[in-house]
Amino acid sequence: MEKKLYPPFGVLLVDDELPWLRSLSLTLEGPGGITNLLQCQDSRKVMELLEQNDIGLVLLDLTMPHHSGEELLEQIVAEYPQVRVIILSGMNQLETAVNCMRAGAFDYFIKTVEEERLVDGVQRAIRMVELEDENRAIRTRFFHDQLDTPEAFASIITNSPAMRARFQYLEAVAPSHQPILITGESGVGKELVAESIHTLSCNRGALVTVNVAGLDDNIFADTLFGHVRGAFTGAENVRKGMIEKAAEGTLFLDEIGDLSSVSQVKLLRLLQNGEYYPLGSDQPKQMSARIVVATHADLDAKMAAGEFRRDLYYRLYSHHVHLPALKERKEDLPLLLEHFLAEAALKLGKKKPTPPKELAVLLSTYSFPGNIRELEAMVYDAVSQHHGRTLSMKSFLQRIDSQCDYSPIEHPPLNATNPFAHLDNLPTLQQTGHLLIDEAMHRSAGNQSIAARLLGISQPALSKRLR
Repeated sequence: MEKKLYPPFGVLLVDDELPWLRSLSLTLEGPGGITNLLQCQDSRKVMELLEQNDIGLVLLDLTMPHHSGEELLEQIVAEYPQVRVIILSGMNQLETAVNCMRAGAFDYFIKTVEEERLVDGVQRAIRMVELEDENRAIRTRFFHDQLDTPEAFASIITNSPAMRARFQYLEAVAPSHQPILITGESGVGKELVAESIHTLSCNRGALVTVNVAGLDDNIFADTLFGHVRGAFTGAENVRKGMIEKAAEGTLFLDEIGDLSSVSQVKLLRLLQNGEYYPLGSDQPKQMSARIVVATHADLDAKMAAGEFRRDLYYRLYSHHVHLPALKERKEDLPLLLEHFLAEAALKLGKKKPTPPKELAVLLSTYSFPGNIRELEAMVYDAVSQHHGRTLSMKSFLQRIDSQCDYSPIEHPPLNATNPFAHLDNLPTLQQTGHLLIDEAMHRSAGNQSIAARLLGISQPALSKRLR
């Protein structure tokens, strides 16, 4: 299988001097990691190449025989407005540079400029084209409400419109080379989403997962970057880092919010430079893996507390998807319940039990602080104890009660939560009682036993009030 090219669109280099073309290609391929390059020595062939190839960026020499760079810039801007153009000139002429920028050039560089500045300018232009492509793709997907590759999300059990919208977004940004940040509470399925991103990216390499929580700075560096023999006491053999193992694939860093400040700096340098040094080595290696990170932590709060670097946050925030908690997608409860019942029965060697109708209603009244992972544990526990045809609700009730018993609610000041505080005329106790009962019956889909649990009274007491 051929190595995947970066960026996904072509970068066309136009210059009548072949040695300069070769030198520029080596500069972009080496420090820049830009490999999807096309070369053109004849200015008369530029428009033909743009017509025949998927070109997103043109690096254009200013002074050439047949057609000048300024003439070609005008043509490109008129016929291919989505293509970005960077002008390269052998002369430092301010007036010419201003005219080119006014004509629509993305940037203007002198050929003698430092390699680092030139590569940085090309990477900025690539990022701009990627963002524009992603925005078009997102608009198209949302407008048509379509998924091009629904099979990439087959492992995620959902019928939620909110999740579908996130899938559409991920389809649009997955081809990008930029990092993706996945946020959400513990147990919402961040790992599954990382797997979907890897599948969508069509990278030839592997998906490599590293949970960075609890790793000290030295172990973090050794895990990611690897080491050479003799790098430290006990380093008797060469060790490949996870970045190298994920080459041409995806490196998934879980629990990134727990990373120490020193390790954050190391990760930031990796993202900025695209290269790293194995411990004990002075030879840099180029990173070719896509970085995906996830956290359940509130990174905004961590930044405010000085526990997470803002520059790293904005590097990781190139693309961001926040996964809703299970309590925000309760329409998925029946699907997830059926899935976990079948899965648990298969793994435990039992026949799939039939859940009582009121089980889904009971679960819909629970907040699931542990999200999908908690529901899965509940179902496995119930199926392991099951011996009849219809599944007992006993273990579900016990788990919900125990969670409520051991999760005390901290009450904020009364006026902050009292629904009556803003009313001029208070309802009577009888009116309030009727409203509470109506809401409980609505949430329990008319099941008195479940409604009584929500109200903290017995079922006979509720029945008496209803009469």
